[in-house]
Amino acid sequence: MLDLSFVRDNLPLVEEKLRQRGLHPAEILKDFRQVDAQRRQAITSAETMKAHRNQKSEEIAKLKKSGQDASILMAETKELRQEIQDLEKAAEEYDTSLRQILTGIPNLPHTSVPVGNSAEENVEARRWGAPPKFGFPPKPHWELGEQLGVLDLERAVKLTGARFAVYWDLGARLERALANFMLDLHTRHHGYTEVLPPYLVNSDSMYGTGQLPKFASDLFRVPHGEKDLWLIPTAEVPVTNLYRNEVLDASRLPISLTAYTPCFRSEAGSYGKDVRGIIRQHQFQKVELVKFSRPEHSYEELEKLTHDAEEVLQKLGLHYRMVKLCTGDMGWSSAKTYDLEVWLPGQQLFREISSCSNFEAFQARRANIRFRPEGKNKTEFVHTLNGSGLAIGRTWLAIVENYQQADGSVLIPEVLRPYMGTDRLTPKKF
Repeated sequence: MLDLSFVRDNLPLVEEKLRQRGLHPAEILKDFRQVDAQRRQAITSAETMKAHRNQKSEEIAKLKKSGQDASILMAETKELRQEIQDLEKAAEEYDTSLRQILTGIPNLPHTSVPVGNSAEENVEARRWGAPPKFGFPPKPHWELGEQLGVLDLERAVKLTGARFAVYWDLGARLERALANFMLDLHTRHHGYTEVLPPYLVNSDSMYGTGQLPKFASDLFRVPHGEKDLWLIPTAEVPVTNLYRNEVLDASRLPISLTAYTPCFRSEAGSYGKDVRGIIRQHQFQKVELVKFSRPEHSYEELEKLTHDAEEVLQKLGLHYRMVKLCTGDMGWSSAKTYDLEVWLPGQQLFREISSCSNFEAFQARRANIRFRPEGKNKTEFVHTLNGSGLAIGRTWLAIVENYQQADGSVLIPEVLRPYMGTDRLTPKKF
């Protein structure tokens, strides 16, 4: 959420940034200017009347002390009290309206974000590695997974429905190996602290990171007594909210946390997209990276976080590119985002495998996460960042497609072999 004073003082800038996102400012800001003016007028009028009431109260006290009649002034004071209450109630209603408007405003793109309307206008920043060369037509992961006996989509439909998967034997072990490898890399070499959070969170947590109220249709809601719980769409939600309504010690910043969790997404609006394989699932596993930073260091931390995610791909020997998302393709809460896209030879395309974002104070303001700078009494909002380090399922399929062999087997990258206990996947039926 944006700061009220900032929006009020920089309305033309906010409108321009919304247009850069491909949005219509009038639809987002609504009657912000009018409601803000009415709220300020109600507060000012209430304060003026309070001063007037206090003056009359002093006069009443003097009249009573001298034995004179104060009934007229007392009646006027009673009327003032009612008018003040009415104005304060109106100010509260205007305040609620303003908060609703602010809640509906996305984060503003950083000045370094390329302006564009869609993913076609994202800017490629760099590539690493090269696509593997095959002496045969490479297959997509859904064919390889079935032939190897490690990926079972039909039985997943029987158990639950579409967009779920069952992994067998070495396929399941490869998921587990990837998670352990990523967690070990991030905790032992990149300085992250591992966290195991709940997979169900309350509505306040979803609000804090920006999923609610706008994106409720993308989530899985779980009725729980009088309140709802929600299956997490990413570990970003519980991990960021660990410090909700807290003031952090400045000396602890930056705080770097990592978590391995399942992620649950309804994929509303994705009907007909990526229906084959495990590209777009209702449940998938992911290793998440989350940072809490001083504002002046957050873009430096974004570069570090992105590099940490890239190193996973580099150690796995997977060809990828890094792109800067344009203003029209960024997430709602993000101020700047880098996407890492891995090459999938079975499909002859790059596919996003990690999204690394700086949210600046947008989430921290919603979740009320602050820090107190050294030598200052006034607190400030931290900047929050996160990124996939990496999405396990998409890393799994990238390995299967990139390391497929002519005999139908799949080689295991060297860094994973200690976790796997074997150097390849070979066909097996269950």
